[in-house]
Amino acid sequence: MNSLSQEQRLFDIEKGQGSREISLNLEKDGLIKLAPLFRFYVTTKGISGKLQAGSYLLSSSMNIPQMVDKFINGEVEKIKLVVPEGFNIKDIEKTLSYFERNSSGISNLKAKDFKGEFSFLGSVPDQASLEGFLFPDTYTFSYQASDKEIVQKMLDNFNRKISPDLREEIGRQKKTVFQVITMASLIEKEVKTKEDKEIVSGILWKRLKNKIPLQVDATINYLTEKDKVSIEETKIDSPYNTYIYLGLPIGPISNPGLESIEAAVYPRNSLYWYYLSSPDGKTIFSKTLEEHNIAKYKYLKNNE
Repeated sequence: MNSLSQEQRLFDIEKGQGSREISLNLEKDGLIKLAPLFRFYVTTKGISGKLQAGSYLLSSSMNIPQMVDKFINGEVEKIKLVVPEGFNIKDIEKTLSYFERNSSGISNLKAKDFKGEFSFLGSVPDQASLEGFLFPDTYTFSYQASDKEIVQKMLDNFNRKISPDLREEIGRQKKTVFQVITMASLIEKEVKTKEDKEIVSGILWKRLKNKIPLQVDATINYLTEKDKVSIEETKIDSPYNTYIYLGLPIGPISNPGLESIEAAVYPRNSLYWYYLSSPDGKTIFSKTLEEHNIAKYKYLKNNE
């Protein structure tokens, strides 16, 4: 994250701006005292046409030659955006809010805005957000990057990471990419290790097939933005609530990493039907409801 001191500030040069407009803006922002001095310097040096657009970190303690060097060399300030596995769109927007940039919110962008460029969005409802498809990674953007440019870069990354073999297997299973990413988003929030993800994937797909509610706590957490789930909260009337509605939630609840996506595509068969996470992070699997209730009492009784 970038915190700017009062001395340092971002200064924008827009595309098409000449030395006159740049100098006046520098003076207006209190970064230089006299605009004509800036224009005189770049004119006499014959470099007025070499000033590059972008966002620059400047301070009033810098002299004009130092500023001009930055502008000529294009030493623009960059946003470093870190998106961990399991971040949802609200988490990403909160991170972006720490940077001084114009934004109306990436959550306002819909699947339909990108369907012409990315075939993997074909099964996503037009008005759905891009939740699930903003691939976790570390990204670098200019401060002038639009919300659409930021999302496009994440979708490009998703497009590269989801291999043709993976897409072919999804089709072979007669599933859609949207279904798989929705499942992967649950797995991402529920368990941590590769083995646990594969077993949980097998459990959840098996429950879906047998028309048993998924009862995934993470879908409630997505609604409440809390870490724990109360019995009352499992009754919230929402298409994301997998306690009261059969099937997958209406859409992804996070942006899963490749390991979770692969687990959703290649589930591990087991005799288990239930699982829970103990306070120390271990996943406890059970074959019967009775075993599951015993495990809940043993591992969760002091944490409810």
